[in-house]
Amino acid sequence: MDKAIVYHGSNVEVAEPRILQNGFYKDFGYGFYCTKFERQAKRWALTRKGNSIVNRYNYSENKELKIKSFGEMTDEWIDFVAECRRGTLHDYDIVEGPMADDQIWNFVEDFVEGRITRNAFWEIVRFNHPTHQIVFCTEEALKTLKFEGSEIL
Repeated sequence: MDKAIVYHGSNVEVAEPRILQNGFYKDFGYGFYCTKFERQAKRWALTRKGNSIVNRYNYSENKELKIKSFGEMTDEWIDFVAECRRGTLHDYDIVEGPMADDQIWNFVEDFVEGRITRNAFWEIVRFNHPTHQIVFCTEEALKTLKFEGSEIL
């Protein structure tokens, strides 16, 4: 993703993004989470208490940063997500790929715990709607974002 508009759903305007370590692990570890899908950012915003705000940023790729990109859900993706959800740290500045939403995450947990096979996991999740997340994991990565504005839902 060279240049793009990305969105962040929140309960506040976030003109200056920060990396928050909030005590629980997400798909790609700690970082500032955005998506290229405005409707997905709206869903994120609507899950917050208080206001529901979608923030918009212009993203310009910096080729000097260490970027990991997953074009789709693959075995490598599920293994990476499982490790990040366990708290394993990585050294990427930016990670981009599909999102293991709550529904998919239940199946990831079943796979990690050995309750379902890898093949069963793929059969279950292949019909889920497309999702996207791009996570800015370092201060250098945050410099690739330019705040363009926000919208209260």
